[in-house]
Amino acid sequence: MDEVIGKLSELAFGVWRRRWLVLAIAWPLAIIGGIVVMLVPDRYQAEAKVFVNTQTVLKPLMKDITFQPDIDQQVNMLARTLISRPNVEHLLTLPAIGFDQQPNTRKYDSEVERLMTAIKIEPLRNNLYTITYRDTDAQRAKRLVQGLVELFVDSGVGEKRRDSEEARRFIDEQIRTYETKLAESEARLKEFKLRNFGLTGTSNQDYFARVSLLSDEVAKLRLDLSSAEHARDAYKKELSAEDPQLPFDATPNGAPPPPSELDVRIEAQKRQLDELLRRYTDEHPDVVGTRRTISQLERQRKMEQDFAGRSGRARGNAATSPVYQSIRVSLAESEARVASLRTQLSVQQGRLDETRAKAGKLPEIEEELAQLNRDYDVLRKNYDQLVARRESASLGVKLDQSAQLADFRIVEPPRVSPRAVFPNRLILSIIILLVAPLGGIAVVLGVNQIFPTFHVAKDLRELSGRPVLGSVSMYINPVAAARERRELIGFAGAAGLLLVLHVVWIGWIALHAARA
Repeated sequence: MDEVIGKLSELAFGVWRRRWLVLAIAWPLAIIGGIVVMLVPDRYQAEAKVFVNTQTVLKPLMKDITFQPDIDQQVNMLARTLISRPNVEHLLTLPAIGFDQQPNTRKYDSEVERLMTAIKIEPLRNNLYTITYRDTDAQRAKRLVQGLVELFVDSGVGEKRRDSEEARRFIDEQIRTYETKLAESEARLKEFKLRNFGLTGTSNQDYFARVSLLSDEVAKLRLDLSSAEHARDAYKKELSAEDPQLPFDATPNGAPPPPSELDVRIEAQKRQLDELLRRYTDEHPDVVGTRRTISQLERQRKMEQDFAGRSGRARGNAATSPVYQSIRVSLAESEARVASLRTQLSVQQGRLDETRAKAGKLPEIEEELAQLNRDYDVLRKNYDQLVARRESASLGVKLDQSAQLADFRIVEPPRVSPRAVFPNRLILSIIILLVAPLGGIAVVLGVNQIFPTFHVAKDLRELSGRPVLGSVSMYINPVAAARERRELIGFAGAAGLLLVLHVVWIGWIALHAARA
């Protein structure tokens, strides 16, 4: 500690020996600093705080019903892009703010660049934003911040509505495009079906599935036909062994004659027709064949009746045995079923033969049809999704028009500080008051390092590395003492004058700042 104190004492003594140099440097520094302070104008800061509320009642209610963008991200991006060149140019040309700048000039461009750097928008927390700007004119700074706040609020509402309109317009264009593509796909599919009419199935089955289905149907019809033929042959055999006539004494008097074989067959065919009409349409091959059989039987019955009427014969030889008649009815029904099954077998066999005959062409046709259907299904799916999203976008636009999803609230309106912000003239003048003498001291310390002087024999011995034989003291006579006193008085006067002038100057600056 003693060494440190001793070192500081030596430095202080060295500065004191060159005190006039310190004063000679302090005066120019103070004068130059004063000129600089006078040239630097005071700047005033205007500030405003805006809170953006993105949590509204409609937001959770409209969830999963309409598309809702990330409002927080949009507001954050809007705040970052608020200080863009078009917005700054708009504010710079407003007469109410007071910049009075003409566009397309060099000064105008430099002023735009300066404003883009000077304006600050800082997010604090929870969507709270601070807008600040510093200017030499306090009221102009306040008006500029007010314009920025209005631009921030208006841009938030207009930008989101513009995004919704652009989204809906884009979806409408895509829907029109897909409508055209869908119509073209439907036309190609229709043209293909007309060109290959009869070659494609009515269902979505492929060639091999249709062949397999037709083969199964033909095999089943053959089995049913074989069973029906066996049943018919059994009825014929049983009918041939049955006596058609009852004994004469067993026949009731006055009983109506039993129906003929043709009547029985016609009734059986009509029952078969009713059964077929319940399952098929009038154009079905079985229905057409059954009606044709009924017509033939009715013509045959009419011919027999006409012949019997012309010959005068009665129907006395008709069968009178109820067993015989029952077997004959069953035989007629069996024959009708055999005829129907033969017709069905013929039709299905023809379809199977036709399908097998087109085996070389059908797979290619089905492949093309599958591709057309796949393209159509993809277009249809995309079209339906776009229509659904258009409805969602339309609902979103109506939601924007009815209520804003982001509420801009001005927490603190634009205000300007009554005092100039740092670095203002008052603070700079105080800094210069301290810097001027410190600058002189620093120069003197540097000179002492370049041209060192020794006040203690110990320092000389340590620096030179040689022994010091002795030291000589200085005797100050009265004349030298008087001259030194005058020098001290002059130095004190010059230093005091510098201090007084600087203090007066600082007071004048403070008074001027208070009046402003």
